[in-house]
Amino acid sequence: MKPALPRGRAGQDRWLVSYADFITLLFAFFVVMYAFAKADQKKQQQVSAAIETAFRTMGMHTEPALPRENAPPAPHAVMNDTLLSPDEVRADLDRIQRQLSGLLAAQVDAHAVSIQMGRDGLVISLREAGFFASGSATPKPESLPALRQIAAALARTPYDLRVEGHTDNVPIHTGEFDSNWELSTARATCIARLLLELKAVPPDRLSAAGYAEFHPVAGNATAEGRAQNRRVDLVILPRSKIDFAEMPAAPAAGPWRRIGDGDTAAGQPASGPAVQP
Repeated sequence: MKPALPRGRAGQDRWLVSYADFITLLFAFFVVMYAFAKADQKKQQQVSAAIETAFRTMGMHTEPALPRENAPPAPHAVMNDTLLSPDEVRADLDRIQRQLSGLLAAQVDAHAVSIQMGRDGLVISLREAGFFASGSATPKPESLPALRQIAAALARTPYDLRVEGHTDNVPIHTGEFDSNWELSTARATCIARLLLELKAVPPDRLSAAGYAEFHPVAGNATAEGRAQNRRVDLVILPRSKIDFAEMPAAPAAGPWRRIGDGDTAAGQPASGPAVQP
């Protein structure tokens, strides 16, 4: 028969039990962490969906994050099938602007042409006073040399070109044009056709649009402002690499809720149930 340990010795060795429990728990913790690290993407999405469901059940909502492969690509532009960064595109458009400003210095000084960077690209504005007779969509004969210079400069660029017609807010109704819509569209189409005849821009990179008086660059209350609004804009457009048709649809942000007077200024709903439309 094995002799029993002295009572004092048994009390001293009890820490081994706690230590063994601690080591076991630590081992289990690292096993779980390793399992999470090795979980595939599908499991992670299932966990994320389970957490989202739990939050919805508790009345909270989290904005789901897009998986990395579905994230929108960074904005870039294409030039001759070469992907360019926004800084490279801006530098190239600045170069074109300097070139055109030198070629059209006389027209710029006479305020018949303005060249500036716009929201979509480089904008070459042809004022009506220098290029069209009032109410006419045919360019003046004396404006053709300037148009040929513009066409020659555009022929060396690889970008798309959108020709935009604009008017002031004074109504027009003639035998040729019933409204400013028709006049602005006719002017844009006429300039576009001229650029095609001069072989400045390939047809697949050229478009024309009429905006009537609804995209002014100045106020229509004064004659000077109306003169600035009567124009044809040539917008040099970098091609975007983003194909929105191929991008995944944005995930639903939960059920719609009508905002009422009881909502707080911070946009959080006041106490009470949400109202469905």
